[in-house]
Amino acid sequence: MQIKVKGCEAYPGHPCPHSTGSGCDDYENRPVNPCQQFECAWVKPNSFLPESFKPSECGALVIDNILDWQGLKVDLAVPVGREISEQTLQWLMQFAAENMRPLIYQMQDSNSPVFEKNPLTLAYGPPAFQQWVLEMQAQGKKLW
Repeated sequence: MQIKVKGCEAYPGHPCPHSTGSGCDDYENRPVNPCQQFECAWVKPNSFLPESFKPSECGALVIDNILDWQGLKVDLAVPVGREISEQTLQWLMQFAAENMRPLIYQMQDSNSPVFEKNPLTLAYGPPAFQQWVLEMQAQGKKLW
């Protein structure tokens, strides 16, 4: 994910300068947006994610309801590291199919030695949703 915190950019391979690796070094003074408003789906009460989906364990940070597409809730999964594990991605895709919740997920280029600021963004769901994501990307529009 790409965010700005107190004017500093954070993105894959370039963490927030306030990140200690296990928390925030300025937690009490963190900004409302994005820090206080952000909740990964795993920590939400009654989360649909299994206990094993703690981001550091499953390799993905899942954000539920990142956007709405044709009345359907869309979830987002971004890798914690270079890529989302096959097992995690398969679970997310199965959940998406069974619950009519299209999924957007990102992956780093495995051939690149550095993390990309704009990783590859892929879509899973109905063909019309996949086409919509491609069109939005081709037009340079932000999905969320």
